[in-house]
Amino acid sequence: MSYKEAIAAGIIVAAALFAGESGGASPPDRPAVKEASIPFVNTGSIRDWRADGTRAVYIQDIHGDWYRASLMSNCTDLPFVETIGFETRGPDTLDRFGTILVRGQRCPIEAMVKSSAPPSKRKHHKQSADKKASPGY
Repeated sequence: MSYKEAIAAGIIVAAALFAGESGGASPPDRPAVKEASIPFVNTGSIRDWRADGTRAVYIQDIHGDWYRASLMSNCTDLPFVETIGFETRGPDTLDRFGTILVRGQRCPIEAMVKSSAPPSKRKHHKQSADKKASPGY
């Protein structure tokens, strides 16, 4: 076998190995989540917001559309404050690269998606009370 034939055989074997790896069991496809953004945040395009525990915030834009921003970590004071800030760093658009400011704490956004309206406060409090009442065995 000549030197050129040996190299060609090696390339064919390597290609077959790589093809075998990609043809094997692949992880299941996750449904694609469409990232969302709210433009013109610094000029009053946010109408309302509601905390969803310490790891998420529902945000309503001036058109009445709701978005859910999941946070990278716990934002401990979020459920207890009346005002929050939004930092966009660059373009005037709130998206997954933005940050929520709560009493001096920076809470980076991990993901932001379009959402339905958050549960009403009455319904939310009823669900919390039901969870506390059930023993949870």
